[in-house]
Amino acid sequence: MKKDQSDSRINSEIRAKSVRLVGDNVENGILLTREALSLAEKLGLDLVEINGKNDPPICKIIDYQKFLYEKKKKEKENSKKQKNVETKEIRMTPNIDTHDINFKTKHITNFLKEGNNVKLAVFFSGREIIYKDKGEALLLQIAADLESIAIPDGLPKLEGKRMSMTLRPKMK
Repeated sequence: MKKDQSDSRINSEIRAKSVRLVGDNVENGILLTREALSLAEKLGLDLVEINGKNDPPICKIIDYQKFLYEKKKKEKENSKKQKNVETKEIRMTPNIDTHDINFKTKHITNFLKEGNNVKLAVFFSGREIIYKDKGEALLLQIAADLESIAIPDGLPKLEGKRMSMTLRPKMK
């Protein structure tokens, strides 16, 4: 039988002398591997190693193709439940107008409601670097405005000519 990408051993690939047999249509307990194999053969099914890390390894008498199908189905179901969190970036300058701040705050709110993290960045060009306090005040003001829906990941940090701060959405 062709071995799929599964890491489970089947039938004669099981190397242990005895196995712990579990399942619906068999009596649970520890058996010699050859006895478990003959039992599986009688039933017309496969002996599949479920957990090879235990001593003795845990095996189940089932149809191997059905086992692979169930395993794939479970993995697909688990991947549906996972949420990929993206980090969106909003860029500004220290001399931004209040209307522009309100406009960007609406975008930030939408990103946070979607469950994404938002990285706020203030870029200083030329001699604007002398207004570091203005940039920091801007970032802290936005964080304070969005306090009801966002949690800041620390204080604003200056990296070269760029000051940044990350906001995470509050969990419901």
